[in-house]
Amino acid sequence: MSATIHVTREGEHVALLTIDNPPRNTLGTAMRAQLREALTRLAADLSVRAVVVTGSGKAFCSGDDLREEFAAVAGGGEPGANLLDFARLLDQVEAFRAPVIAAVNGWCVGGGVELALCCDLRLASTDAKFVCAGVNVGLTASAYRLPRTIGIANAKHMLFTGQPYAAESAARFGLVSDLHPPSDLLPAALRLADRIASRAPLSVEATKRLASAAPDLTPQQALTAQAEELATLITTTDHLTALQAFLEKHTPIFTRS
Repeated sequence: MSATIHVTREGEHVALLTIDNPPRNTLGTAMRAQLREALTRLAADLSVRAVVVTGSGKAFCSGDDLREEFAAVAGGGEPGANLLDFARLLDQVEAFRAPVIAAVNGWCVGGGVELALCCDLRLASTDAKFVCAGVNVGLTASAYRLPRTIGIANAKHMLFTGQPYAAESAARFGLVSDLHPPSDLLPAALRLADRIASRAPLSVEATKRLASAAPDLTPQQALTAQAEELATLITTTDHLTALQAFLEKHTPIFTRS
């Protein structure tokens, strides 16, 4: 079977992206192109309100295909071009319009850790393993996003050693929010996505923008950003629908308008 990114719809408002490139689910040039195209298409589909990313088999993702990097360098190509393209993919995941949930099903290595960090939420199988592999291959990765997610001390422990960390350690560090038996991981991630997708989508998207920017804002900048978002949200049909549903004690149906 050729390597591919499977894109499926799980209900009306949730999309599932599965990285299928056995055995390690690396994201080489062709796989990155597929994933970027899928993300672009899903971002343009405003019925999509949450996305789940997972891997097939025993791996979540092992990052860039270093065989391509070696071949490029050995063949006189531009050193680091593949890594820069991988970084652009990560930025696209991080900036995706709606919440993205990583369902880390197995080995999460190198750029795979970065991919998980670019997702808004991370759930993991009890079988998952996390490896910050940059120091193992003479590179560096995750040194920006990981400390911001789990704190400097825990991040340095993972970054400096390049050793595998069990799912329990990842949860203790705060890298993942929940652990699930392997057979329960994807259903749990899809339930979480369904819950998010049932909320007011414009509000969820605005909240994602605010929460993502928050660590870099002063209190005054955060207040201004929130006021700007609220100025738009308060005029939406979804806000009026939610108020009416609250008063009439029924579940609102949001239309992203």
